Amino acid sequence: MFVQIKEELSQSPQMDVLIPAIEKDLGTLPLVIDSIRKYLKHPIGEIIIVAPMKKRIIELCSRKGCRFVHEDTVLPITKKDIHYQSKTWDRTGWLYQQLLKLNGDTLCSSKYYMVIDADTVLIRPHVFRVGNKTVFYCRDWSQPEYFKTYKKLMGRNRSARLSFVTHYMLFEKTKVKQLKQAIEAKHKRSWYSAIMKSMNKSKQFAFSEFETYGNFLYSTQPHKMILKPARNISLHVRDSQITSSRMSALAKSYRSISLHKRKGYTK
Repeated sequence: MFVQIKEELSQSPQMDVLIPAIEKDLGTLPLVIDSIRKYLKHPIGEIIIVAPMKKRIIELCSRKGCRFVHEDTVLPITKKDIHYQSKTWDRTGWLYQQLLKLNGDTLCSSKYYMVIDADTVLIRPHVFRVGNKTVFYCRDWSQPEYFKTYKKLMGRNRSARLSFVTHYMLFEKTKVKQLKQAIEAKHKRSWYSAIMKSMNKSKQFAFSEFETYGNFLYSTQPHKMILKPARNISLHVRDSQITSSRMSALAKSYRSISLHKRKGYTK
């Protein structure tokens, strides 16, 4: 039995991990990194932190054995080129991080890369590949505006009944490239400018990289996808309040926790 398990692990595909972050994530980011190393049940290539050039972030990467990538080097545009805000909210950084995730295929050397939000901690084991199928962790609600943008972007309605927005996802580099090529072929412009042009920027939640990639795959290869309930819980507490015993208690009912510091957060 031990030999069989060891063999299965050796055949499991290697994955890189990509985490976009900013300085305000420094409280939760070490927990996120540690949880990946503990609960991602695949060989890990690199853990890549994409972030602004800040000393404390670079020091954390060095301490945790992660590769730091300056966010301004990932795309032909930077955060300064994105304007997505109103008088009451600013979602510019939120959108920028989604575009960074979608360009992870240019940063990662492994065939697969997992992306995870810098405030989301895994508290149970996670498997993302079973045979030739990819596991997607899903929920049963979403933001309607995501699908309006998806239709403008891809020229078709959503194909999956469930939502793929669960704070983390496994991307396959060749599939990400195909998605971006499809967007560019349809809109005759760069994929990232097509996304921004397709959004209704008066809406606070107008695009989802997870819904877009998930539905793109589901429209052609639903048989190669395994959909599981995400069982994520959002907690509005400080990272220092999350003890090992509390995480163990939460793990009886949930797979992951998202540590949102402000009330009213949604995605």
